[in-house]
Amino acid sequence: MAIKTASVLAFERKLANSDAVMYAGNWQQRNSSGSWQPIAIQSKDVRGTISNRLKNALQSDPAKLDAEIQKANLQRVDVAALPFDADTLKVTFSLRVLGNLAQPSACNDQEYQAALANVINGYVTKNGFKELATRYASNIANGRFLWRNRVGAEEVEVRVKHIKNQAVQSDWVFAGEDFDLRSFSKTTAPLVELAEVVRQGLSGEDFAFLQVEAFVRLGAGQEIFPSQELVLDNSRDNKKSKTLYQVNKVAAMHSQKVGNALRTIDTWYPEAAELGPIAVEPYGSVTNRGKAYRQPKDKLDFYTLLDGWVVKGQIPPVEQQHYVMATLLRGGVFGEKSE
Repeated sequence: MAIKTASVLAFERKLANSDAVMYAGNWQQRNSSGSWQPIAIQSKDVRGTISNRLKNALQSDPAKLDAEIQKANLQRVDVAALPFDADTLKVTFSLRVLGNLAQPSACNDQEYQAALANVINGYVTKNGFKELATRYASNIANGRFLWRNRVGAEEVEVRVKHIKNQAVQSDWVFAGEDFDLRSFSKTTAPLVELAEVVRQGLSGEDFAFLQVEAFVRLGAGQEIFPSQELVLDNSRDNKKSKTLYQVNKVAAMHSQKVGNALRTIDTWYPEAAELGPIAVEPYGSVTNRGKAYRQPKDKLDFYTLLDGWVVKGQIPPVEQQHYVMATLLRGGVFGEKSE
């Protein structure tokens, strides 16, 4: 009997990172950053501009458009910034690297699960997780997880500790600006060591728990950028047009946003040479570009590659094998009904 794709198939994410919280201090005091002050979210009222969407909607009615332009567009927004006696932002989060990829968290077809396990174990035997681990480690070292907070910084330093049994096993310091965000070609001895810890975690050889601290020298009083909340309840009084994320009244970044940066390793899609790496997604979707770079019609999306590999025995090129495994490491619900 031919193997069919399981209708229920799910994997837990193997890069389990926390939210990232944000603190303020001075660059020269990085070695004593434990006493740095948490950054609070503040609110301010501002006058905004008319949105393009409203402008386009009123183009056919010049009188209404003129009235909207003249109207004061007052908005209440959340903001966050370094105090005027601090020039450096600290962003800190933790990361667990999990193994046992060949065992899905849910699968309702034993034959398919066995075939999938053979594919995953075959990949690990032939390739290991070295390539993927190096890319994940690079995205820690280069500070990609800082997003807008990294842009225009005078200096970026990333400190990583490997913790086991409540003791520091290894620690590394990286100058984030020394790494190119568009490629993963740079290798240094500390990066190789960090990548090996990640590889051992992915392969299940050892426990991998990392504590990451990034220091970003922006300048006193400069604005910083926590995650923005998606507010679904628009009926509240005094609603804000922008709400920023906080954890226990400390400015923070969503774990999903940090995780998105860590898995921004896909340079195996067709337009990668021009656009650089994108986050690993089943269809190569990039939200802020409004485009999916792995369309099913091109047969380079995750589902087409996985089904061809597991069900039909069509082994993808090695770079697409990396992509498929990285998508499984990402975690999610991947069943026949997901298509």
